[in-house]
Order: sequence, then structure tokens, then C-alpha cells
Amino acid sequence: MTNQRRIVIGDVHGHYDTLIALLESVAPNNDDQVYFLGDLIDRGPKSAQVVDFVMKNKYHCLRGNHEEMLLEVVGGQGKVSMRLYQSWLHSGGYATVNSYDSKIPQEHIDWIRNLPLYLDLGDVWLVHAGVSPHIPLPKQTAEQFCWIREDFHAIPQPYFSDKLIITGHTITFTFPGIKPGQLAAGHGWLDIETGAYHQNSGWLTALDLENQKVYQANTQDRRLRIMPLARVVAEIDLANVRYRRMYKRA
Repeated sequence: MTNQRRIVIGDVHGHYDTLIALLESVAPNNDDQVYFLGDLIDRGPKSAQVVDFVMKNKYHCLRGNHEEMLLEVVGGQGKVSMRLYQSWLHSGGYATVNSYDSKIPQEHIDWIRNLPLYLDLGDVWLVHAGVSPHIPLPKQTAEQFCWIREDFHAIPQPYFSDKLIITGHTITFTFPGIKPGQLAAGHGWLDIETGAYHQNSGWLTALDLENQKVYQANTQDRRLRIMPLARVVAEIDLANVRYRRMYKRA
């Protein structure tokens, strides 16, 4: 094992206790770098605690689509439409509001607003959802980086020739042939979002890039497991799969 590790963690979605159990298993030291792929919040019961924990530990974190929804509702100065507010609440925002006792601190809002949309680590490129193969990278926005699915997953060749794109956002078991807890790999991308909040999975995943090792903690039954990446990843090719058949209903 190398002395310094880069640890990438998938969508936590407010499951603070599971995150703590996962990090106790990973046991990062002061030299290790920890990266979150976004969607710290919503759906789970302790979004406020998750955000506070990541902030206080100064871990790297990206902005996910759920952070985007929160900012649309509470991050601006203008009047928010009831449609956007209801959409966020029904997408898991109720749990976030409850975890904050209905008042999100401005410090947390400012921190979320300043989260980057992607991080380039040289050999890997971290982003919440993916990239559009049809738009030049400098012209892409949160609409692509935080929300994209089918156009990205169906790319017929790697987007980058020299780096792997690692994402969260799309629960891996929604891809054809992928079982709950497995990671999904396509052309130049790896998805580690294993559905910590979902009743059909419960797995929260951390990936040790240097040692090619996967750590997982389960929200539902508190199981912990550690496996080589090669054992838990499944290769898929969606380049010729029609979108309506690409994902299972999650």
C-alpha cells in the first residue's frame, strides 16, 4: 500500500451515521486526500450533520444536483417560485429542512455555493454526473456536470484520452446487468454511486484510487465490506443501447 491515498466517496444523501462508519473503515490519515462527489444532502435524515462534518474536516467536495436544487431555493436574493420549492422538497428536501430545524445557516449556503463543479486530479477527473460529449468543455455548466445521464453514459469512446472520469449521480444498479453494490464502468468513466438512500441497495461507497480498493457501508443493516476494485466493478457498453432501455426504474 502507498502511504498517501486519494479516497473518493459517492453520494451520501444525508446518511451521516453510515458515512462515519465508512470513514472509520477507510481510516484516512492526515496525508490522505478525501473527495466527495456531491449530493451530500437530501433524502437521508442528517444532511445538516453531513455538511457540517465535511466543512469542518476541510474535505474536498463537488456540487451535485441536489446542492443545485437547494441553491435555486435558498441561495439567491430573488423571489423563489413555488414550483422550484415543491420540486426540491419532493426530491428529498423535506429531510434536509428537518435536519436544519427549518433554518439553513448562511455559512452552509455560502460553502455550498462555492463548491466546484469538477476537479482534475491529473489521471482522474471527478464530476458529479458526467460531461456532455456534444459541447466544448469550457462551455459546459452545472446543467451538464450535475444532471447529465444518457448522453454521457452512452459515449462510444473515452471523453479524455489520458484520464478516467469518476462520477456519482446515477445509481449503478439502474444500469442493465448491474447488481446493488456493484460499480459500473463504461468507456472512460466509472460510476461509484451505489444508492445509500435506496431501499434496494443501501450501500455507500468509497474508492481508494492508489490501492484500487473499494470500501462500503450499508445504511440498512450496518454491514461493512472491503474489496478489490476488480471484484466489484462491472464493465458495460451503452453506446448502442436506446435510452428507454438504458436504466432500470430506481
